Amino acid sequence: MTTSSSPGGRLRRRSFLAVSAVAGSGLALGYAMRAAAPGPAAAGSAAAADGSFRPSALIRISHTGVVTLVAKQMEVGQGVKTSLPMILAEELEVDWQQVLVEQADLDEAYGDQFSGASRSTRVNYQALRVMGATARSMLISAAAQALGVPEGECHAAHGSVHHTRSGRSLAYAALVARAARLPVPDARTVALKHPRDFKLIGTGVGGVDNPAIVSGRPLYGMDLRLPGMLYAVYERSPVPTGAAPVVDLAAVRALPGVQQAFALGGVGGARGLRPGVAIVASSTWAAFKARRQLQMPATGLAQESTAGHAEAAMKLLQQPAHTVLRQDGNLDRALAEAAHRVEAIYAYPPIAHAAMEPPNCTAHFHDGMLELWTTSQSPAWARDNVSTQLGLPKERIHLHIVRGGGAFGRGLSSDYVVEAAAIAMRCDAPVKLVWSREDDLRHDHPRAGGWHRLRGGVDAQGRLVAWHDHYVSVGRNGKPDVPLEGQEFPARWVPHCTLAHSVIDSALPTGAWRAPGANVHAWVIQSFIDELAHAAGRDPLEFRLALLGDRQEMRPGGLFNRGEGYGVARMRRVLQAAAERGRWGRPLPRGQGQGLAFHASYGGYAAQLAEVTVSPEGRLRVDRVVCVCDVGSQIVNASGAMAQVEGAIHDGLSAMWAQELTLEGGRVVQSNLHDYPLLRMADAPARIEVHFIASDHPVSGLGEPALPPVAPAVCNAIFRATGQRVRQLPLSRNPLAWGGAGAGATS
Repeated sequence: MTTSSSPGGRLRRRSFLAVSAVAGSGLALGYAMRAAAPGPAAAGSAAAADGSFRPSALIRISHTGVVTLVAKQMEVGQGVKTSLPMILAEELEVDWQQVLVEQADLDEAYGDQFSGASRSTRVNYQALRVMGATARSMLISAAAQALGVPEGECHAAHGSVHHTRSGRSLAYAALVARAARLPVPDARTVALKHPRDFKLIGTGVGGVDNPAIVSGRPLYGMDLRLPGMLYAVYERSPVPTGAAPVVDLAAVRALPGVQQAFALGGVGGARGLRPGVAIVASSTWAAFKARRQLQMPATGLAQESTAGHAEAAMKLLQQPAHTVLRQDGNLDRALAEAAHRVEAIYAYPPIAHAAMEPPNCTAHFHDGMLELWTTSQSPAWARDNVSTQLGLPKERIHLHIVRGGGAFGRGLSSDYVVEAAAIAMRCDAPVKLVWSREDDLRHDHPRAGGWHRLRGGVDAQGRLVAWHDHYVSVGRNGKPDVPLEGQEFPARWVPHCTLAHSVIDSALPTGAWRAPGANVHAWVIQSFIDELAHAAGRDPLEFRLALLGDRQEMRPGGLFNRGEGYGVARMRRVLQAAAERGRWGRPLPRGQGQGLAFHASYGGYAAQLAEVTVSPEGRLRVDRVVCVCDVGSQIVNASGAMAQVEGAIHDGLSAMWAQELTLEGGRVVQSNLHDYPLLRMADAPARIEVHFIASDHPVSGLGEPALPPVAPAVCNAIFRATGQRVRQLPLSRNPLAWGGAGAGATS
């Protein structure tokens, strides 16, 4: 198996015939089952102009037997450049070693090329199986014709079609010309393999880009080089609505290596092209050095600050909420009559995406066309934003998808793509716009901070009977940037329940961070459930199982479970499995503790058990994390799935431990990793154990579901080790020490 960075020629939309649905799946394919590229072909033919067999947009088999599978989604470390072609290869019946994986450019022929919200596998799984099976069936038909035998006596395996009775076989290479002349069959008539016959799906396959990664070969957006390329930086106001500086650009242009320096006006607001100064130079260093001569005024949102937001939040939490999301029963009476009541305020800060590769984009404007090379997670959005903000028709924008060194939601914003395009349209050469780490942190669209005032009550039998969550977050026009949905657990499980939110109006741009919403709400909910279990004198596992009960699947599922319902049985299974595999309740020495948490988000169910040690001096060590996930009936790539869960656990720990962005005078204080620390290897868990439970549900994604339980599981374990509750993140704001109820306790 090898990999290629870009397809050999742009697909021609006129060459595709779309299939509307797959029988039994209810899934609109939205992209073509037939293509003739790189050149036109007669309608109804699966032949490409180069003589290869191309029965779909994503599959091409040459007359020499090379099998090329197109990865239509962009890769930012989530593994889809490997796992999605694996699905095609499985149904196509080719060995992985025979496959060349090619990264797609943006093209409507491929349908949805969005990468985010754990959608890639969930949206494409069934459609890709049909595509692979369609190609296989056509090759079998071609072989049956060539051998003069019934199709039913033939089967495909290892890149060949075999005639069972005679023992004869024909390699796919020998069938290309004949198969290319066959009509593409109706997708509803194509037989898919039974999962028990899978040879590739479910196994562990290394990433197709791994050889390039470990050998340091050019691969990422930052690595891209084009002949005659120049390098650009873009200096914006330190506050989102600030004005462009008034500077002596002639002096900047005279600096060594500088080719151009010019101001650009803002046309897209805080999330698009902001006013600023572009410096284009012969090298990144020359551009960065020249930028030091610019002095940007701090205008605009100078009144906004972290302290101001916190003060406003505390006032709002003591007042009636702006919006009631859910109101069941009689909350006040239930709280008054409860045998035990708990009240707490939980708070968490904004955090940055801080991907390993800072934002960058290469652009070249020539012959009235704009070419873009970008790591955007939403390439169609990026192209559309460039078109809208710069007044260039979409048909004149060609976007190449390049592998990104992480994203975690930052690639959903396209401000850096619009900046690169605007700069390139003023230059007569390709231009690479590079953000520094300082740019990345100070001009990020971070996850918004929030505050929750919670009240809960349990009755004399230790049952949760009352739940109140008043949630405050920044937002605009009365809508929080991280919404809380009225169906969010434990709503519908508690007879007297009120969920509400209030909003601090802010013009600061925020964005999605891995497992949006769920990454913070799970910490608040699962931590407070643990508080209530302790108040009731009940084992936290038993309390959670009793709260879940044994109901059937409930609908709707809430905003972050994407309307797929809340499967109580699925949640109980992963929770019980995590407790069993983690040996919940085993005796631990003083200063050690176990914690449990679970959450359903983005179609997946995850439960985690964390074991921690807190030294007498307050030093935290996460000894072990056990994670059990249910993401449907099939794991596509076992290796990639393990990496996703382990990465989610590390990301969750890193975010909760020390990360926060603070605002002063409308600007972000943090500037680099010295004051925005990421998780160090020495602080990573000594052991991470990952387990998957298959269920009779559609395949779903895995990039997000394993992250939300991390923070509450660790914080609940800290309580059992020390007797101290963590109600504010990051953990660095909580001096840890032994003592109090719960310290060293066992279940």
